[in-house]
Amino acid sequence: MNIAALQMPTQGMSPNALDHYFMTAKKRDTKLILLGEYVLNHFFKELEKMPANMIKEQSEHHLAMVKELSLKYEMVVVAPLVQVKGGRCYKSIVKVSPKSSHTYYQQILMGYGHWDEAGFFANECAPLKDPLIFTLEGLRFAVIGGYELHFNHFFDRLNSRNVDILLLPTAATFDSHNRWREILKSRAFLHNIYILRANRVGEYLQKSLKWKFYGDSMLVDPFGEVQSVLEDRESLMVVEVKKSVVREAKRVWAFEKSLKKCVKS
Repeated sequence: MNIAALQMPTQGMSPNALDHYFMTAKKRDTKLILLGEYVLNHFFKELEKMPANMIKEQSEHHLAMVKELSLKYEMVVVAPLVQVKGGRCYKSIVKVSPKSSHTYYQQILMGYGHWDEAGFFANECAPLKDPLIFTLEGLRFAVIGGYELHFNHFFDRLNSRNVDILLLPTAATFDSHNRWREILKSRAFLHNIYILRANRVGEYLQKSLKWKFYGDSMLVDPFGEVQSVLEDRESLMVVEVKKSVVREAKRVWAFEKSLKKCVKS
């Protein structure tokens, strides 16, 4: 099955750019398309300065746009979206299909001094739940927020739910290029799953500090090998994923089989 990662900066209110990429993906028989973080909304540092009603207007407009594109091109769309309820902002990821939509609220947020999403967003701090999991054409997908890649809980749940492909939208910047690559390859190999990452591109200037979002969207296979990667500009990547590759990786390395054998004994 063909799926795609769309690497873009924040989009304006016009659907033209998204429509172009969706049309291109459709011509390649793409069934699902993944967008990076802060593509349908402004970047987090900009959101901190925006009134909630403006954020809400932007989000509702882009959600309607995504639903129209999903229906028009008969594709599943997975995209981060800031949702506003009661004047408070929530960081979420929406999964939109031609017939329905579902929302995953990110469970663990960054709380660093220079990037304090935990302090800005109103997401509930509660016992951790499963990621968003769904099946498409016999393949089992999961969705988590980019920061959640760092926590073992989510991968324990992926193992228990027999997930084949993890969809990971990110907004990575600064000098994290190599670190992210190594984590993605390690996670994919140790859990024998595909990881499709869509990272944001573009820049944000904070006084004299430039936040450069470097792209590097990629598909890592269940053997931990990078199969396809984008550079640092706006672009679309269509890749093929196969259930047989997941099964072969699990058969060859048998990590779960070894673990279950020891637990039972």
